[in-house]
Amino acid sequence: MCLDACIEKLDKFLRVFLAVMMALLVVDVTWQVLTRFILPQPSSFTEEVARFLLIWVSLIGAAYAYRLNSHLGFDLLVKKLPVSEALFYYRLCCLLVVIFAISVLIIGGCNLVYLTWSLGQSSPVLNIPMAFIYSVVPFSGCLFTLYSGIFFKQASNAIAE
Repeated sequence: MCLDACIEKLDKFLRVFLAVMMALLVVDVTWQVLTRFILPQPSSFTEEVARFLLIWVSLIGAAYAYRLNSHLGFDLLVKKLPVSEALFYYRLCCLLVVIFAISVLIIGGCNLVYLTWSLGQSSPVLNIPMAFIYSVVPFSGCLFTLYSGIFFKQASNAIAE
């Protein structure tokens, strides 16, 4: 029961966090357009901020969309299968997501963060460590793994719906 409450709080936090990040992205891009076409001196930092916000919104938003079953999926064939086979393929898909999330997002993302940290790479304009920007990759991998584990556990309920 405690796990369900924690997942619910995580979902709420992600929903608010993504809304704030999207609002910041809209304000940033609006400011960029205004400074480029109205003011004589375009803003120098807005393009970099927009790029970093887009990276974070995309990766965390993808994990949250997966949680809500809002990702693009083709389930026409699965719906025609008997329940036992559909359950098998549903769980197989959950396992494939976990394998991808762990091998590419978590392990690969941690390697990317470590490499950029050890090289001392920072962004050109804002001088933010790129390891901080790239830390969203393993974080989103953890979210995908967590949500896929939940889906795997609740697979029989999902197939029955």
